[in-house]
Amino acid sequence: MFGRYLKRLARVWSGLSLAWQFVIAGGIGLLAVMLVVGLWVTSQIRDGVLHNSAATTALYVDSVIAPLLPDMRKSQELDDTVKRALDETLGQGALGKRLVSFKLWRRDGTILYSKDADLIGRQIKPNANLLAAFAGNVMVKYNRLEDEEDDKERSMGMPLLEIYNPVREPWSGEVVAVTEFYELSGDFEESLHSALLWSWLVVAAATAAALALLSGIVFRGSRTIVTQQEALEAKVSELQAALAQNSSLRQRVQRASRRATALNERYLRRIGADLHDGPAQLVALAALRMDSPALVDPATSSTLREAEIAGIHKTLGEAMREIRGICNGLVLPQIEAQAIADILRLAVAEHERRTSTNVLLTLPERLPELGTSEKISIYRFVQEGLNNAFRHGKGKGQQVRATTKGGKFLVEVLDTGPGFDPARSEGLGLAGLRERIESIGGQFETLTGPGGTRLVITLSVEEQP
Repeated sequence: MFGRYLKRLARVWSGLSLAWQFVIAGGIGLLAVMLVVGLWVTSQIRDGVLHNSAATTALYVDSVIAPLLPDMRKSQELDDTVKRALDETLGQGALGKRLVSFKLWRRDGTILYSKDADLIGRQIKPNANLLAAFAGNVMVKYNRLEDEEDDKERSMGMPLLEIYNPVREPWSGEVVAVTEFYELSGDFEESLHSALLWSWLVVAAATAAALALLSGIVFRGSRTIVTQQEALEAKVSELQAALAQNSSLRQRVQRASRRATALNERYLRRIGADLHDGPAQLVALAALRMDSPALVDPATSSTLREAEIAGIHKTLGEAMREIRGICNGLVLPQIEAQAIADILRLAVAEHERRTSTNVLLTLPERLPELGTSEKISIYRFVQEGLNNAFRHGKGKGQQVRATTKGGKFLVEVLDTGPGFDPARSEGLGLAGLRERIESIGGQFETLTGPGGTRLVITLSVEEQP
């Protein structure tokens, strides 16, 4: 049970901020220090006030009583004349009002004189205060009436100062007797309580001020630490997000690199297939016709030979045209220094010349300035999109549109052909276009159906000059 309570307390403590932990721990520590210092200060004040009051009273009493006493070294007892003088002195005036009891002690513990006549001549074992007084010290006790000869004083029920004052021989300074007297301490008690109260208030105020000052410094430092911690956590979150984004980009680059390698191989295979299935077949056919009987046999008529030669020339011409077509598709025109509108017009014109079809080109009044990589990507997009529109859409309703909207630049290639299944029919050309557009931060979209096909690319132009 106690262990569970300690665990709960530890959880609560760990949940507090450093500032509040300091306030609690520092407050307890300063409270302990305040108690120790307060007790020590009040003890010093109490002892100082007691001794100062006792010394003052003792000096006053000694100045009044000493002239009445005989030579105590020679006189072991007081005669009646001295006793009457002491009775008169102690029974009237200011001294009589202040002192409620008076005793004169001899070194062996004999009471030579007392306001209580029953105690005169009685011998009592000297206590520690009496011995200290015979040693030359003024001793004082406050409201501690525990000696056997203090029965009368205890019966008064009043706070009293018990003072032991050494009586010295005038010419030698030797202590020859001790006066013990009890002084009413009403005013003294009030003064002592006031001094003790003010001392505690001063100590408490100083402790509270120190705690408040230190707490203010700690709370300010704690707020600074919390602010810096929040800023650091925000930076760490940003860094983690950046690291996650970098990891995603790295994986994307790796995938793009692998796909680019595969696409390059497929491009090479397609070029090889185009050369093999087109120009290579035509060249092979021309080579076979070079060995035809019409050219080899001398008996062949000139008309037949010329016809065979014309056929060979035609076959080789077709091969050259196909080779030029393949080369035109591979070689880019000089588009780095051209505006985007001119590039779109060039791509449309090349397609119209090559396919003998019409393309509707729609351009806004103002187009953004783009970089070289964006211009090349747009040219290839329009080129491949129109090729697909001619091949799959039979060249019906071919259009190219360019628009700008909300910091985005959109290029669209449309046709009104029968459409295709993009999940199955996105071949080498469209896959390469998608990789090319996404590599420059753009978006590629394919929309197709029975009513036609629409290819759209979107580029951000907010940061373009």
